[in-house]
Amino acid sequence: MRTQVAIIGAGPAGLLLGHILRRAGIGFVILEQKSREYVLGRVRAGVLEQGSVDILRELGLDADLTERGLTHHGIYLQYEGQRHHLDFVDLVGRTVTVYGQQALVRHLLAEHDRAGSDVRFEVGGVAPHDLDTDAPFVTTDDGERIDGERIDCEIVVGADGYHGVCRPAIPGIQALERSYPYAWLGILADVPPSTDDLIYALHPEGFAMHSMRSLEVSRLYLQVDPDESIDDWSDARIWEALQTRLGVPGWTLREGVITEKSITPMRSFVASTLEHGRLFLAGDAGHIVPPTGAKGLNSAIADVALLGRSLAAHFGGDDTLLKRYSASALARQWKVQQFSQWMTEMLHVHREVADPSAGAFRYRSQLGQLEYTTGSRHAQAALAEQYAGLPF
Repeated sequence: MRTQVAIIGAGPAGLLLGHILRRAGIGFVILEQKSREYVLGRVRAGVLEQGSVDILRELGLDADLTERGLTHHGIYLQYEGQRHHLDFVDLVGRTVTVYGQQALVRHLLAEHDRAGSDVRFEVGGVAPHDLDTDAPFVTTDDGERIDGERIDCEIVVGADGYHGVCRPAIPGIQALERSYPYAWLGILADVPPSTDDLIYALHPEGFAMHSMRSLEVSRLYLQVDPDESIDDWSDARIWEALQTRLGVPGWTLREGVITEKSITPMRSFVASTLEHGRLFLAGDAGHIVPPTGAKGLNSAIADVALLGRSLAAHFGGDDTLLKRYSASALARQWKVQQFSQWMTEMLHVHREVADPSAGAFRYRSQLGQLEYTTGSRHAQAALAEQYAGLPF
């Protein structure tokens, strides 16, 4: 088989890039190791920056988003039993939209089905070859044929996540990583949200967050230790902790049936480069952020928006953008990493501090950060500008 672009990975990055290429008249195939059911069942992020929403609308991929997405004008920062609202529209003239990654993937895939795109699932043994030549290719092995299949192409895109095969195919690539000493216990609950905008809360017992997936489903998080087991967290214990950490006078957190719960470690990771020859990385294959700043999905969309434009120019005879892709994408990503780290450290209790006095100092300094942020319009505007999204 021959095509122009072989995309490895059918997550949001790979699927969205396929739509961008299709609109530009560029041939592609998308190869995914997991099953369609697995890809559609992954529960992930749920906040879209203004720029992400704009890209989907520009591509005509916003029908489901318009119907089901929840536009939010800001967030709440909560500490010391008080809740403070940051109005993004007033501060920077932008909004964010709550729309689950699951819903986005489902819609992108449905649109590929409608368009007849070549998207393949349960493809085993995917491997890129000859990436530093003008004739790269990808091989697969379905376990039944000895030789598998060969797909000749001009460009290979690695949108296959942190554990994918594409990043290790880059010689000498380095990974800059940081693990955090806390994790998130996340739940989905069949109960209408108890808030109009997302709540980020710092509490002496740990961070908590109230988000949502729809007008009927709430998404909530608790800070826990990375080595804790979800089996130790009964539904009753989860709701008790949420009531304690999110509670403020005159407000009630509504409880409901928990339909999904899991514990996710928190880490930061950035690859030293996003390209090698004819291979280009996008999304989690090249970088991961802690979820506090709601940047993971948006970073993937930003990557493919830039890469899509660069590939369209490349196939039109201009390689200027493509040669700058890695540097441009990583420059934006490091700003995103800084914001995500700042939000994470400001809102989580640092239990790893052994000295009680040092721990108390650390917690009080976090309160100082929050007091400054909520008390300064300039600080609020800086947070709002980054949360609602840097330019693509």
